[in-house]
Order: sequence, then C-alpha cells, then structure tokens
Amino acid sequence: MADFEELVEKAHGLGIKVLLDYVPNHASSESKYFVNSQARVQGYENYFVWADPIIENGERKVPSNWISQFGGSIWEWSEERQQYYLHQFAKEQVDFNFREPAVREEMLNIMKFWFGKGADGFRLDALPHLLEADPKDYGGQYPDEPLSGNMFLNPNQAGYTTQEFIKDQVELYNVLYEWREFADKWKEDNGGDTKILLAEAYTNITMTMLYYGDERGRRGAHFPFNFDFVISLSAESNARDFVYVIKRWLTYMPPGQVANWVFGNHDRKRMASRFRPNMVDGLNSLNMMLPGVAITYQGEEIGMRDGYISWNDTVDVQACNQANESNYLDYSRDPARTPFQWDSSSNAGFTTGSKTWLPIAEDYQTINLQSQTDAPQSNFKVYQTLTQLRKEPALSHGNHLIKALTENTLVVVRHLPTHDTYALLFNVATTNDTVDVSKVEFLAEPLKVHISSVHSGRKAGDTLTFGQLTLQPGEALVLRAPPA
Repeated sequence: MADFEELVEKAHGLGIKVLLDYVPNHASSESKYFVNSQARVQGYENYFVWADPIIENGERKVPSNWISQFGGSIWEWSEERQQYYLHQFAKEQVDFNFREPAVREEMLNIMKFWFGKGADGFRLDALPHLLEADPKDYGGQYPDEPLSGNMFLNPNQAGYTTQEFIKDQVELYNVLYEWREFADKWKEDNGGDTKILLAEAYTNITMTMLYYGDERGRRGAHFPFNFDFVISLSAESNARDFVYVIKRWLTYMPPGQVANWVFGNHDRKRMASRFRPNMVDGLNSLNMMLPGVAITYQGEEIGMRDGYISWNDTVDVQACNQANESNYLDYSRDPARTPFQWDSSSNAGFTTGSKTWLPIAEDYQTINLQSQTDAPQSNFKVYQTLTQLRKEPALSHGNHLIKALTENTLVVVRHLPTHDTYALLFNVATTNDTVDVSKVEFLAEPLKVHISSVHSGRKAGDTLTFGQLTLQPGEALVLRAPPA
C-alpha cells in the first residue's frame, strides 16, 4: 500500500492520472468472501451464485449445460457446502451474485476505498459476465442453452452453446449505472477531477452502446472500450474495411459521447503481429488522428511483436484448460503478454531478477525502447510526435473527414477554421498505391509532410506536389495544410 500511495503521489505531481483495473465479476476461491460464503457464515450466504445439483437416477448432475469461458462446465462442486458454485472463468475465480444487495454494497465500498486512496478511476473488467439468467424466471431451474451449431468446437469449449443466458443480461446495466452515480457523487462531495469509469465489454454494437447510458438519461461508463480494430480488422483488410469500422462506431455512438480506439490489448495478438510490422506507424497515426481517446497497449509505441511461448512456459489458464501441446498457441494469450522491452540488457531491462513470469520475446535486442530513443528515426519517435500533434486545435477541437480514397489508401482529415489542417494518408496494402490529394476536401497548397512512417522516402518538412502521390506498402504520411 505504501508503494501505491507513493506511485499516486508522484504520478499526480507529474500530471498523470492513475486508473486501477477493477475486476468486480469474481473473487478468488481463497478470498475471505468465498471462504465465508462456502461455510454459510451469516451475511455471506448469498455472496456467490450457489445452486443445488440435479439428481437423476440417483446421480448428481450440474444445474445447467453452461460452459465456462475457459472451457468445461461453469459449475464447480463444493463438498463443504454440498452445492455447486458458478465461475464464468477459472474455477478459482468465483462469480459474485449481483442480485445480492450486500454484494452491490460491498462493490461501492471497494470503489470508495480506492477513490479515497487517490485512484482517478477504474477499468471495469468483464462486465458482460456480471449476471446470468435468473432461475426465478424459468420455474426455479437454470435453463439449458441451445447448441450454437459451431461444428469447429467441442462440447467443453466456450461457444459450443449460444451463451445467451450467461452474457449480456440487461440487468447488468443497472449495476453500471449505479456505479456511475456513485462515482459522480463522490467527486461532487469531495471535489477534484472527474472519477473515470471505462468498461471492458466484448459484445454486439447495440449492447455496447448501452454502456454509455440509456434513453432514460441514466449514465454509465465514460466510454466502453472500442475493440472493433482488434476483432474486425486484420492484415487482410482494405481501406474501405477500415473506414467502415471507424464510421460504424461513430454512427452508433450516442450524441454527446466520446469515441475511443483500441488497436491491441492483453487478450489478442499484438498489433504488429496481427497486421504487419510496416503498418505500425500508420496504425498509431490512425489511433492518434481519429476524434476521441487514443488507447495504447504497452509495446505498441515501439512496434513490439508477439513473443514465442513454449508449451512448458505457458501459464494462460485459457490455453492450459482448453488445449494441449499440439494446439495451445491457438488459445494462448501469453505471446501478447511478454514483458516490455526497455533495452538490450539482460531480461530486456524489465527486471534485475533472474527470470520473468513469461520469457522475454526473442527480438528484444533489436526492438526496444532504448535503441529507438537513440535512433534518428524510429516507431517510438513517430509516436512521440503524434502525441504532441494531438495538442493542435484541429485535433483537440476540430471536425473530421474520413474516407477511402482507393481500395488501399484511406484519409483522415482534421480541420478547424483559422487553424492548420492535418491529414493522414495511409496505404494499408502490400503494394504501391497512387492517390490524388488535390481531390481531398479541406486540403490546399502548400502541402507539407509533418510526420512520415520510418520506411517512407519522405521526411518531415518536405513539400508535396498538390496532385498525384504514390505511397509505398504500409506507408503513412501526416500532412499539414493551411487553414481551409
């Protein structure tokens, strides 16, 4: 706790906010909460989702056919309590019962504690899983889910059933709206800056937008993470795919809300591995140029790639539960979780210890922060220039134009009257592409390069012909033009 308090004090002194990862869905099977609930200690009896077994022909069976996100039954037998408990993830991660008022109150107590410690807000983990179908609505029994029909999954894998009773229950939004009300009231009572709530939610676009709030005026998270770049785009996507995904979010987003863009996280392949290494600068440029909040997963600023993790070194429960030595890499999230590569020294400068939780990626001696800081050009230096660019009025307060100029090249223009206009040109293909910049609205001469990707033949300050322009594969240019 002393370390945390020191961290907050120093961060706040530098003008940096500190958000905590808040995991409300479940608690450890070794926690006081669960130990007490399993023993039926008064006040804790219903802290978790407990269910009696179904007895058929004298045999004990699970309450329903629901499948854990990490594989196998969602139900685990407690010999001590003689009931099953529910776990959406690992059996050691026991799901809280959010229909229990004491649980709802405890969640607010936890938030209050950390706000008091100086936390500036929370990333709210796994929110679609907060609640499951209520057996009261199904004659007192947990309803079985229909089969999804996915022939590529076996009966123990998540997605083999429809998951309609274990995800996206409408009641969960009431919990989130309650948290937002609490966070806003805390700020009102105690002063200071807004306490931020960010929602992690993999779900369809309609359900995602409800995390912002509802039509009755109730407010939810300040934004739900936008995972569309992670789940909907890849190295095979063309410029029109990119533009469609961007405009889809902006179209569905409720009026007055703030967009956000996520290009990678700890659950998916790294950006440079999911797309192509020569696209790193373009993807970071797109992230920084779009209206709203830019979110960077550690390592994207230097173009880190997935590390190789052997079966023996694999620790991801998702892989360990669902896979074996022949197919574990199809399930493991460990390759995207290797330690940050600070320099070329032992353990990439991540620790002075003898080893790390996961092995360091093998390319750390060539891809690391120190080497990119020392180099005259690097992904990191492009990233730094992009973050400075976001302070320009055209980006902080300006309007936007987003479209595909060709099948391969997209443009994002940020413009504000009386201020310089900035435009990103990004060729997402594996071949050269020629575009006509004179046909892009809001651009005018003189047209200068403000930022170029590391492998571009153009440099900052170059003046471009106001006409046809050929871009190399993956090349990205941020251009500056006089006010439109």
